[in-house]
Amino acid sequence: MQLTRQTEYAIRILIELGSVPPGEMIQSRIVAEKEEIPEKFLKKTIQVLVRAGLVETRRGMQGGVKLAVPLDSITIADVITAIEGRVAINPCLANGYYCRRRSTCRVRHILERGQKALLDELGKETLAELAGEQETAESPVSGS
Repeated sequence: MQLTRQTEYAIRILIELGSVPPGEMIQSRIVAEKEEIPEKFLKKTIQVLVRAGLVETRRGMQGGVKLAVPLDSITIADVITAIEGRVAINPCLANGYYCRRRSTCRVRHILERGQKALLDELGKETLAELAGEQETAESPVSGS
């Protein structure tokens, strides 16, 4: 399993939107410039995030994009699911997948545990926490 570039962009878009005062809109063009994301691709990604209920958009002079939910309630797992769909590290773990060996498969159980562990880990930290770590890492260290 490999995440797409769109998932990375979505995380960066959401973190950027989290830096905007709550309720304020920002133009997608500005987000594209700040995050160095092609504007056309950014707009497609924003539409996926709108459908997932993570952001809102408005057209017009006062329009733009903003978070629909607080950044401290969004995890990497939420973003992956919004962009990639339900995570299944093997086809046998996907919804609706039929396998006649399902009840006797020795491999499925370990894959289920691995998938659960992955999603649990990706769901531990919010994007607000990640943004805070990023700000700390980018802040210059003051000397004595």
